[in-house]
Formats: sequence, C-alpha cells, structure tokens
Amino acid sequence: MKTAVITVASRARAEHLARQRRVLAEVATDIVRVEAWLDETPPVGIPQDGTLALHVAPGPGGLRVGEGRNRAAAAAIDAGAELLVFLDVDCLPGPGLLPAYRDAAAAHPDALLAGAVTYLSSVQRPENAADLPFLTRPHRARPALPPGDTRAATAAEYDLFWSLSFAVTPATWTRIGGFHPGYEGYGAEDTDLAWAARAAGVEMRWIGGADAYHQWHPVSSPPWQHLEDILRNGAAFHARWGSWPMGGWLEAFAEAGAIERRSDAWVRVR
Repeated sequence: MKTAVITVASRARAEHLARQRRVLAEVATDIVRVEAWLDETPPVGIPQDGTLALHVAPGPGGLRVGEGRNRAAAAAIDAGAELLVFLDVDCLPGPGLLPAYRDAAAAHPDALLAGAVTYLSSVQRPENAADLPFLTRPHRARPALPPGDTRAATAAEYDLFWSLSFAVTPATWTRIGGFHPGYEGYGAEDTDLAWAARAAGVEMRWIGGADAYHQWHPVSSPPWQHLEDILRNGAAFHARWGSWPMGGWLEAFAEAGAIERRSDAWVRVR
C-alpha cells in the first residue's frame, strides 16, 4: 500500500520537524513525503530525498492549517498514494505507526483511522525510533488499544478526534471532503473534520499500535494567545453545525471575565 506521510510545517517548529524527519527516515523508506509550509515566505532547506514541498501562505486570520493539509493530500494522491497518513509537525512516528495504519486501512478502507498520542515531557528528547516504545503513555482523554486491536468510535467519541495523527484512504478522504477552508489560525478544524465524517456516515476507528509521540513545547491553559482565533473559528463552527466547540476553554475565558455568552454567541468583553 503506497503510503504518504503529510506534515504541515513552519519555521517556528524547525527543531521538531528536523527530529521528525530523522525518526521518519528510520521507520519508513518507501513513502511519499509531503510537507506543506504555512509561513509567509516559501520554505528553504527541503531535503533532497524526493520530499514534496508546498507553500500555503497565511490568510487574514492566521495560518491555514486545514488548507495546507488539503493541498498536501491532493499532491500525495497525484503522486499515487493509496493511504494518507497525517502527522503533526510536533509528532514523532513510533516504529509501529505506519504498519498499524496500513493493516487497519486494509481491513477498514472506508474508515477514518485514529492512533494514540503520547505527550512527551520537556526532558524527553528522543533522537531515534528505538527510544520511543519505552516512552509510551497515551493521553488518557482518548481510547488507547493494544497493538493489533481496533474498534469503532461511538458517535460521541468523534469529538475526541485529533489531527495530530490519523490516516485515511483517498476515497474516504474525498467522501469526507477534507478540512473545511473556513478556519484560519488556531482551533476547531479538527472537530469540524470529525463531524463532517460522521455526517457523511464515515466510521471512525481507534487503532492500537499506531502510536505517535508529541514533542514538548510551552503551552498555556486556557490558551490566551489564541483567544481571538477561538472566538472566530468557534463562530464559524457554530454557523456550520449549530454548536460551539472548545467549550472548556470558552468557559475558562468566561470565568476570567474576558468573554460572555450573548444568546447563541460568545463575545469578548475585555
């Protein structure tokens, strides 16, 4: 099964991308590699190993993550890919990630496939694939199955979809419609894709053994630096689906007095 590994990248994550490239070269030598660069200016320093590099400049609202993935997927399909594996720039592929996704795609070609993600601590800086299995500790918010096992997600579990690591066949990608282009900057595009899959009758499956490892970077909770993005993208999601995503963060911003609910909308008050 000819496999593409797709990553959206930026110079802000250059160190994480370099480590991902090194680990990916260890675990996969027979892939279509596509990197979609989201900075203002075109990328430099693309590996001379057949990597396909695209440039998707930011929109008025910020980085166009979903559009970058859409264009990268199109390039991968044009290159003959039979399986699309999306891996966030912060994530390292475990040794079993690609085999697990390939096996699952062969058994469930019409499903949206989601593997587990381990969040590494600040002192965990693995440099090769052999180190990763010893660090496995999947995030507790999502199901984590033993290697070789899969199960269908419940309707409610579509809200747990993360685009950090997932896989899909080109036919199923087309059926879902890809990421909606109306989201720029931070937030909501993951949930939107999952809801679009559910609305299209596409099964989502949790895939054991498809472990990815999220490299540490500083975060804030709630993410104050993304407040405007969350309000804008949340409103776009509400317009499409009649519901607000990222409810926990919205409530946290409201408790801090930064926003308030007015009818069906969240608005900034300071």
